Amino acid sequence: MTRTTTNLLGIVITILAGIYFYMTCCSSCLQEAKATEPEQVNAPPPKVQEPTNNPFVLSDGDLNYKTEDNFNFRLSSNEFIQPLSNNVATGISSNLSNYLAEQENKVVNLVGYYKSDEENNTAFPNLGVARANSVKNYLIAQNIPSSKINIDGELKDVMLPDGDILKGPIDFKLDEVAANAQEELNALYKKIKDNPLILYFNTAEASIALNAEQRQKVADITRYLDKVPDALCEITGYTDSKGSNDTNIRLGQERADFAKSYLVSNGISENKITTASKGKANPIATNETEEGRAKNRRTVISIK
Repeated sequence: MTRTTTNLLGIVITILAGIYFYMTCCSSCLQEAKATEPEQVNAPPPKVQEPTNNPFVLSDGDLNYKTEDNFNFRLSSNEFIQPLSNNVATGISSNLSNYLAEQENKVVNLVGYYKSDEENNTAFPNLGVARANSVKNYLIAQNIPSSKINIDGELKDVMLPDGDILKGPIDFKLDEVAANAQEELNALYKKIKDNPLILYFNTAEASIALNAEQRQKVADITRYLDKVPDALCEITGYTDSKGSNDTNIRLGQERADFAKSYLVSNGISENKITTASKGKANPIATNETEEGRAKNRRTVISIK
């Protein structure tokens, strides 16, 4: 065998040895590397949250009634959607009404919920109170005395609407009449009489915009009217000294009637409101300046 042949044979043997080494060693390394790689897991699709649905529940002593239906409201609305579910109507007429009639020392607390991104275009401090007042009026229509109903509102941003509808932003909570209920009513009467709601506006205005303090006064008046059966909301219109007495009496009455329509549209019973005009009588500021005359053109809302 020549030297050249021997060299070629050595090269071939070296190549074959290299291939063998690669196939036995490196391929096993690759397999080990693949085994240590984290397994690819497909991420689960994001969970879609279901709209909030608060059921209608009456629970107190022997009274236990529940249905998944409830009073529903559109966003930024204080009027519940009609027609009302038969299950809810039955729960009120056949269960709540009878229970309150039998339990003289029991009341129902209506808590209305609202979201911070809703608009409150009512006369009440918040949309929750306005919603509770709407439900209260329905209960009164079902012969439940207003004196047995309390209303309140509570912010609840965790509620998820179904489109533009909030399902059941109302809770019914049964409780006993507060031991100091009469003392609270006496204090509320004094508060309203000492600091009545006063509105300043022109008769041509088509709406009334209340600030937070004025909205609370409306809530206080509503509460007193609910608790005292013979109480009335008293609205009196006044004018400045310009014009004839007859004209001013008419203008004062128009202002009082306008305020009444506003309160009625916000759920205060028309039968609970009286109106009167005193024209230019009883000024609270001078009629010699425009600023003083503007203060005298007022409507005073109180109770009697």
